[in-house]
Order: sequence, then C-alpha cells, then structure tokens
Amino acid sequence: MPRAKRDFGTIRRRTNGRYQAFYMGPDQGFHRAPSTFDTKADAEAWLVHERRLVQDDVWSPARSRRAQVRRKTEEFGPYAESWLEQRDLKPRTRALYRRLFDRFLMPSFAHVALRDITPAVVRAWFSELDPTRPTQRAHAYSLLRSILKTAVDDEILASNPCKLRSAGSTKRARHVEPASLDELAILVEHMPDRYRALVLIGAWCGLRFGEMAELRRRDVELRTGTLHVRRGVVRFEGQVAVGEPKSGAGVRTIAIPPHLLPSLEAHLQEHVEGGRDALLFSSVKDPGLQVHPNTIYRHWYRARDAAGRPDLRIHDLRHTGAVLAAQSGATIAELMARIGHSTPQAAMRYQHAARGRDASIAAAMSRLAQSTGGDPTPRLAQR
Repeated sequence: MPRAKRDFGTIRRRTNGRYQAFYMGPDQGFHRAPSTFDTKADAEAWLVHERRLVQDDVWSPARSRRAQVRRKTEEFGPYAESWLEQRDLKPRTRALYRRLFDRFLMPSFAHVALRDITPAVVRAWFSELDPTRPTQRAHAYSLLRSILKTAVDDEILASNPCKLRSAGSTKRARHVEPASLDELAILVEHMPDRYRALVLIGAWCGLRFGEMAELRRRDVELRTGTLHVRRGVVRFEGQVAVGEPKSGAGVRTIAIPPHLLPSLEAHLQEHVEGGRDALLFSSVKDPGLQVHPNTIYRHWYRARDAAGRPDLRIHDLRHTGAVLAAQSGATIAELMARIGHSTPQAAMRYQHAARGRDASIAAAMSRLAQSTGGDPTPRLAQR
C-alpha cells in the first residue's frame, strides 16, 4: 500500500484494514507504535503525542518507556497500594492494614518486583519478624499472602510464594475462663443500674461490645422475645463509625432467654429515651451518643474484682454466652448463628468446658447406662 506523506511520521494501512504508525526519532532510529490502530485518526493521535514529547525534549524510546511502566506496576509497592485502595474494607480493618503495610511490608518489599518475591524471600522475611508478637506476625503474613494471591489471580505470578504452614494463624495467647452463674450475678449486682442490662445481654446473648453499644429501642422486641443485631460501632484514631457488624454472619436475630425479659423491659422504661431510634446504652452527657468503652470499664473493673475475676474482660461475656449456649445443647451451626460467626472454626473457639462440666457429663453417662436396665458396672472379663 502507498504510504501517506507527512511532516512527522508515517501512517500506512495494512492488508487487514488496520493502521500502522512509525516515525524517525531523535536517535535517528525508526520507532513503531506498540500496536496497530482501528482508525487512521487513532494513528494520527499517537504520532501527535510522540511529536509533542520530542518538541518538549522529554522523549525517550517507546520501548524503554513501556519497560519502565511495566517495572513500576510489577513492583510490590505500587501493586499493594492499588490492592488496598480497591478493597471495600471497614475503617478499622483499613487502618489495621495500613499499619501492617507501613511497619512490616513496605520496608522489605516496596521496590521489589513481584516476580522476585520467592518462597525463600518470604521465609527469610518472616523469620525476622518478632516471635514474641505472634498475633502481629500472623496478621502481617496473612496480609502479604492475600496481596500475592491477588497477583496470582491477575496472572502476574504463577503461584503464591507464601507457603509457610500455619504462619497466618496463631494459638490463643490468653486462656479465657467463662464466668460462672454465681460470678455473673455478682458482676450484675456491682454494675450501675443503667449498665446492668449490658452485662446481661453480653453474657446471655453473646453480643460484641460494639454491637451492644449500637443497640436501639427498635432492635428489642419484648413481645416476640427477640433481639435484632444490625449494626455495630467502632472507634479508631479518635473517630466513631457505625456500620454493619464485623462480618455478614453478624447480622442476625437472637432469641432472648425469657428470664431476661423483665430486666430488659425495666431497662427500657427507666434508662432509655423515647423514640424507636433511642440508644439502649447511651452517653450520660449526650443521650444521642453511644456509651464510651472507658465509661463501662470504669465500673467493670470494680465489679469483676468483687466477683473475684480480675482476669475478665467485657468481651469475655460473649465467650460466657457461647459456652452457656453450647451447654444448653446448641449445635455448632446453631452457635454460629447465635454469636454471629461465619466459620465453624471461629465458633469452636468459644466452646470450652466450664468448671465442673466434665463431672456432670460423666454422671449423665452413668444415668444413661442405668436407664438401659443393665448393670452399670459390669465386671471385667477374667483372663
């Protein structure tokens, strides 16, 4: 095909109908567009752009420009930043990821090409993390693994180099002993009247503190004996954010144990403002604001000391509620639904035997044996 004469560059139409563009650069070499174009106008636009680079004295061969862009986008730092920006994360989770990025990932990998992050590199990096901070270490590793998994999905990497077994998990560093019913009674007794219902809901319904702090009058249905968990409040960096609970499974409706209903009815009458949106547990100074954790803990410390349980945290009430539900016969699936967990493994963390429970199980086994009508203590066979 004849070539079109131009004052800068050349455009020609190929036999397949597409247009090709090329020009002689300042280095006296010919430079072609990286691909052909659908229309002549597109080819013209590419040549105009290249000519402007020459006139502005910022030109470099297109091949080296493409290589530079490719190297930049394939570096861990820019890729990881894009990964974080594109994630739909809760504010608290985003803040956690940001801290992990800045403290543990970026110092080691920011300018490393993704393809250069090998299993050996990951293993060396992980070995240098502080072993006395196992949870922090596991979180950093899990974040790196998630980013590189996306790089695999994007076909940048053939496989994920994060292959360390169990590096992303950690054993519970603190053993949680659930409160007994006697201890729970003392805890409630030593809390101020306006916060006793919070302890009861935490222990018998298994809510997180942020879920309890955002409960409103419309979430409690005394007639049906149900509690609707739809939102949670979190605090980070001095900010207060209200959103959906921690996970999708956290949105749930919980049956309130009937013996709590009189206490909740009294709480609604005496300590909750009028209106369906009134908070169940509000700030003393401003009924429109959720109660601050520090306010609860100021009273909680005294109550737990009175119960002889200085180890108990507010969150341990949730653990107590899960154990009570399990002892009442709840299956794993039922427990997951009640406490708002999405995996059996997460729910099973709360299924610890309460003190004296094993003896009760043994006694029940003997009663089962006796109910069959046989001898519950058969003699051992003689040799």
